[in-house]
Amino acid sequence: MTDTSLSLTPAQDSASAFARGDARVGDYMALLKPRVMSLVVFTGFAGLFVAPGSPHPLLAAVAVLCIAMGAGGAGAINMWYDRDIDAIMERTRRRPIPSGRVEPAEALTFGIILSLFSVMLMGLALNWAAAGLLALANAFYVFVYTLWLKRRTPFNIVIGGAAGAFPPMIGWAAVTGTVGIEAIALFAIIFMWTPPHFWALALYRAGDYAAAGIPMLPVTAGPAVTRRQIVLYSIILVPLSLAPVALGFAGWLYGTVAGLFGLAFLTLAFRVWRETGTRAARRLFGFSILYLFVLFSALIAERVLTGSPAGIWG
Repeated sequence: MTDTSLSLTPAQDSASAFARGDARVGDYMALLKPRVMSLVVFTGFAGLFVAPGSPHPLLAAVAVLCIAMGAGGAGAINMWYDRDIDAIMERTRRRPIPSGRVEPAEALTFGIILSLFSVMLMGLALNWAAAGLLALANAFYVFVYTLWLKRRTPFNIVIGGAAGAFPPMIGWAAVTGTVGIEAIALFAIIFMWTPPHFWALALYRAGDYAAAGIPMLPVTAGPAVTRRQIVLYSIILVPLSLAPVALGFAGWLYGTVAGLFGLAFLTLAFRVWRETGTRAARRLFGFSILYLFVLFSALIAERVLTGSPAGIWG
């Protein structure tokens, strides 16, 4: 008997695997955009951890799980809608849907179920203020960013980036049932961080975005304008990152870390502005992920060291 599988191309083999119904668990995990989700979950946890109050650790874990499911569900819906352009772009062509490992309808169903379940669980287990924010974040990412802005305007990231800034507010509301000025400050930091982060990526992936017809700023306005915008947003971001100190829910440790890493961020942003190649943009993109992680880690670390307010473990 001839083993026909030996003659299949990778795409044909993926299609064959799908036809047999044996898409792997890892393929569905990939639909959740785990790398994006990890930062979303971490900032959500930080908002929950530094909020005034003492929820039961089990309820805190449920809140973080809901944020993860909500972000993952929105990511799956995004992959379902963007499957046509994902198949064109080098960075995304190996995702589960364009590679044929997961059927589009299954990805959409998976994303909707996760999104709805996460909101319901958050409302029933914690409170409906946090659930409402989670629903708003998902709706904003799916309907405002994915379906409306992404393919229509070079400011898709500026406006649509708000969806990724919601998690600290969701975590804060899960503890307090309200959204205070402190939570809004954390939202604002991520909101201003998002454009330079994604524009740095877009500078060295401009060809990909152009081929897919996505009007990212380097494609529509050119690299020079994009570099200036990166510097402008970075100049606003760095002093804004000190807002937790000004508002009194962070102290010297966070302030020192935010100041030092902010100076490094600005230095890399100005290098992007001065250099015409893509090396500086790549470095800024990589550092920007570390920057946000370190910033919110410093908030958590300071709360652990000072122990005030009690937090979820107090």
